[in-house]
Amino acid sequence: MSEGILTAPPNLNSAGPEAVARILIIDDEAAIRESLETLLSLEGYAVESAENGEVGLERIAEQPFDLVLLDLALPGRNGIEILGTIRERHASLPVIMITAYGTVGNVVDAIRGGAQNFVQKPWDNEKLLADIRAAVARYRAEEENVQLKRALRQRYNFPNIVGKSEPMLRIFDLVAQVAPTRSTVLIQGESGTGKELIAKALHANSPRRDKPFVPVNTGAMPTDLLESTLFGHVKGAFTSAIAAKKGLFEVANGGTLFLDEIGTMGMDTQAKILRVLQDRRFMHLGGVQEIQVDVRIIAATNVDLRQAVREGKFREDLFYRLNVIAIELPPLRGRREDIPLLATHFLRRFSEENGLPPRAFTPDAMRVLVDYEWPGNVRELENVVERGVVLSSGTTIGADLLPAHLTGASYSTSLLEHSPDASLFDIMEDIERRIIVDKLERCNWNQTEAAEAFRIPLSTLNQKIKRLNIEIRKRVKD
Repeated sequence: MSEGILTAPPNLNSAGPEAVARILIIDDEAAIRESLETLLSLEGYAVESAENGEVGLERIAEQPFDLVLLDLALPGRNGIEILGTIRERHASLPVIMITAYGTVGNVVDAIRGGAQNFVQKPWDNEKLLADIRAAVARYRAEEENVQLKRALRQRYNFPNIVGKSEPMLRIFDLVAQVAPTRSTVLIQGESGTGKELIAKALHANSPRRDKPFVPVNTGAMPTDLLESTLFGHVKGAFTSAIAAKKGLFEVANGGTLFLDEIGTMGMDTQAKILRVLQDRRFMHLGGVQEIQVDVRIIAATNVDLRQAVREGKFREDLFYRLNVIAIELPPLRGRREDIPLLATHFLRRFSEENGLPPRAFTPDAMRVLVDYEWPGNVRELENVVERGVVLSSGTTIGADLLPAHLTGASYSTSLLEHSPDASLFDIMEDIERRIIVDKLERCNWNQTEAAEAFRIPLSTLNQKIKRLNIEIRKRVKD
């Protein structure tokens, strides 16, 4: 799964998002400074001004700001040079360039230099205020993420951690308590909630941290291949066994073996896993010699194992062996206050990965994200943010760039508005394409899972994907 799901103790950012944002204006024209001061003060911002770049740099060194409005044409060192110095000393501080000389070259230089945006004089007040609100919101969210991560790293070794909600805070404390032990852990939660990240955190904070962490998706392999993968085999154990091979239990010796989707494992394999848990011994497929290992097992599932036991689909004795320590991950809809932090985290990551300037969601778009139910959890949010970054042409992402199933937009109405002469066949085909893409996004582009959700054979879904020219995207690990 995507990274960044655990949480930190709240109230680590003393300023808090509710504090008055501080803005610095650097412009050599007194009339411009006064006009901006009046506009921003009326909006509730705390505003300071500087008449040139050097004075502005001194102000930034003396006190924290949430945003800088920087004129391009300054006496002495110009705005691009001052921007470079700000980036060297305060890498994350957002800067919006303002100038009367909005040439293509100036815009390119400003954006390459790390400017958040570029506004030409005379500016539109509403647009400028919208840009400022978006930049300040993004900066504060990122700063809160940084402080959360710093506080956590001072206390625990949990990399890529984002969030502050109460449900996850309880899990955070449980992980910290359980990690140093050798107890088996069962992590349960809906698909996309970050079970593998929890498993990695348990391993990273255990005495086994210097030994291997070996994940295996037990639901992605047929029984014979899974057992060969887990236990290894001797030469000649089966037709294609042309050489002996070590299994993952041996590879993970001294470390941690993470068994994901264990609820799908066959009964025969379950019996063999139970023996390893009881005796810490196993045999290669086709072998006769017992092998002893010291492996901590962490298992994960998105199915109700108690119900599976009642239905005879999962061994009761194995369930109790695995369920020594149970960690139940809440769905994203159960910790909505983490959504803005996670969205900002993914915005920065995908912007960097695609070589784009930092993006920010508009307030309307963020409200949609917070209000949505997220059946695909953090993984679905990650996919939606990546989509918004790729499709956006500017530094802000509005609600219009969010998938239709988030905003409640009508497929047919949307199509007819753009193609009033479209035939009924075209409209139906487009609706079908969008529905399939939405379902694939929710299923992390797992076609088998999507076919099951649609209650159609996988072959039928594959035929539709091919006919509708749907491009399959790369899956994100759970």
